[in-house]
Amino acid sequence: MRPVALVQRWLFRLGRDVELPIILSQRRIFIVPSAAGLLYAAVLLVMVVGAINYNLSLGHALIFLLAGLGLVGMVHTFNNLFGLRLLPTPCAAVFAGETARFPLLVDNPRQLSRRGLEFAFAGQPVAILDLAPGTSATVAVPFVAARRGRLDPGRITLSTRYPLGLFRAWSYPHPALSCLVYPRPLRTPLPAASAGQPSDSRHGASGQEDFAGLRARQVSDPIRHIAWRAVARRTNDQPLLVKQFAGGASEELWLDWSMTPADADPELRLSILAGWLQIAEERHLPYGLSLPGNHFPPALGDAQRSRCLRALALFGTDDAAGVD
Repeated sequence: MRPVALVQRWLFRLGRDVELPIILSQRRIFIVPSAAGLLYAAVLLVMVVGAINYNLSLGHALIFLLAGLGLVGMVHTFNNLFGLRLLPTPCAAVFAGETARFPLLVDNPRQLSRRGLEFAFAGQPVAILDLAPGTSATVAVPFVAARRGRLDPGRITLSTRYPLGLFRAWSYPHPALSCLVYPRPLRTPLPAASAGQPSDSRHGASGQEDFAGLRARQVSDPIRHIAWRAVARRTNDQPLLVKQFAGGASEELWLDWSMTPADADPELRLSILAGWLQIAEERHLPYGLSLPGNHFPPALGDAQRSRCLRALALFGTDDAAGVD
């Protein structure tokens, strides 16, 4: 754990939040003068010295008025966070190098507007949210995913300087957030379609002798596969249909760890497999994935894509044993 994180944990006595929703009570909110607030106080001090030196009654009145305004601003800054309820929601998986966005449901139960709410992880971009009285909204807190695996973004800093900017109030909610980060895809030519599988001579070389049905045409589908009879009966708002074939091992593509360069870095080999997987999905080619200790039979679709990418993301980690 980093020294800064250790100091914060010791200073604020805050651990991971288990009970949900997270309610920002008085003990969870901290407030200090901002740089503008310190300058404001210094100006008031100079004005006090001048008013005393020249015995200016109106000067004293103006100073007390401005000081009272600053104190009222401090109370409003604290109330801008007090009573908020936070509820984390699942985060969608991303590829390494992309920005993961952790959705956080923010509920404002009080009849008070909450403005200028800033959400950020340590060293990450800031997300800003305004809430009307008695409403709730979801804010997506960004985190740049630098490496594959299971991403734990850590503690969120929720802060505000509203309304005057003289004080900064903040809290450190720490919900159980997690995101799966896939390897960065490296697009290289696909291996042979029959790799790793024996060919079946009964289906011929094309592997397209068994008609399996119709589906909507994709950009990559050849024109010769268009079902012209079905197209003649379609209406203007219906997509073009193409014939879908099943059977033939030559249509099944195996993405095997052994097909990647043996002397390459493991992360590079995983990136190559991820790139092959993306290309196979784009071309609608059934594919299987073979990793050391893990094999997935050939299939196609969102479930296959998620299953294989998850295996690539967790390969070599402590969570790899939980991959189906």
